[in-house]
Amino acid sequence: MRRREYEAPAALGLELFETSEAFHLAGAAADGELVLKTLHGVVDDGWLCFHGAPAGEKTSLLGCQVVVSVEETVARVPSYFVDTERACPATTLFRAAQARGVLTAIDEPARKARVLQRLMEKLQPEGGHQPIEATSPLYRAAVKGLLIAGVSLGELTAKAKLMQNKNDETRARVLEQLWLRGAPGDVRAIELILAANPSTTTPAFLQGPRGVRLHACLHSAAQSSGHLDEAVALLRGAYWNDVFTEAELGAAHRGSPVWVGATDEQGALIGTARAITDTSKYAWVYDVCVRPDWRGRGVGQALMTLVLDHPQVRRCRRIRLGTRDAQTLYARFGFVDTSMLRRPYVTTEMVLVR
Repeated sequence: MRRREYEAPAALGLELFETSEAFHLAGAAADGELVLKTLHGVVDDGWLCFHGAPAGEKTSLLGCQVVVSVEETVARVPSYFVDTERACPATTLFRAAQARGVLTAIDEPARKARVLQRLMEKLQPEGGHQPIEATSPLYRAAVKGLLIAGVSLGELTAKAKLMQNKNDETRARVLEQLWLRGAPGDVRAIELILAANPSTTTPAFLQGPRGVRLHACLHSAAQSSGHLDEAVALLRGAYWNDVFTEAELGAAHRGSPVWVGATDEQGALIGTARAITDTSKYAWVYDVCVRPDWRGRGVGQALMTLVLDHPQVRRCRRIRLGTRDAQTLYARFGFVDTSMLRRPYVTTEMVLVR
């Protein structure tokens, strides 16, 4: 890799191959013909595997050295983020991985069926089919007739271009601009840039109480760090969640476009808040909660400040929430009881309880 500062752990590359819907396969066949294909694949026992017809361009690469690659665009950074005149600073932030190896046909029926089942779980997670098993009368012929091929990921390299080559001042400027722009993916990009450059000065919009680190997007790290489980544990038993299961609480956070949080110096989640929004008319703030031992230290206020300044919330004309005991906190931000609003018409609040 030419730029060593962009080198990323192999675990990132494995994650990209596991989660990306498609990857690229390239190689030179025995007759010298160059082949490039975009394919659906899954990781199985350290191999990247795919399926196909038993004849065709892909089969011409069997037994040959090939390269498999995958990439993910994190954010596009326009030149004017850092220079109002020159076009040169324009760049794209990305994460990518590749591996080299010999493309090998997989003949064991049980493993072929397992690869096909994993592919279905990846592309059709809702199910709706009988599980694929090599001995099943439904699939026996298909498993036998399909080509299943794979490449070992033992020689895997990963790359993450996340402004590691820039100075602190430039990174700070780009972080602020991403927050202001708020295009799809920008808030997640902020978290990835900070994770890749831990010495970066904390931008103003993420500055919180002493000993607290604020996060503008918990989605990107929720599974790997356990923040989702921590958030559910914090909210379990809260009076406004008494009718919801832990699975429903987790799904609500995964499905919310805005999910911010606060962690302590050890990385444990000590506060969480989320919002749903149409980005224009309304936003609804939900599940603002601080761990009991951190209450009274300004964490809740910092989370609310961050939520209200979030790109998908700040543009909304009306922001709503419900509370039984935190009116004083929310009044500091200008929230008022809806009964105090002057309306040109009268409506009845209605709800469908399932």
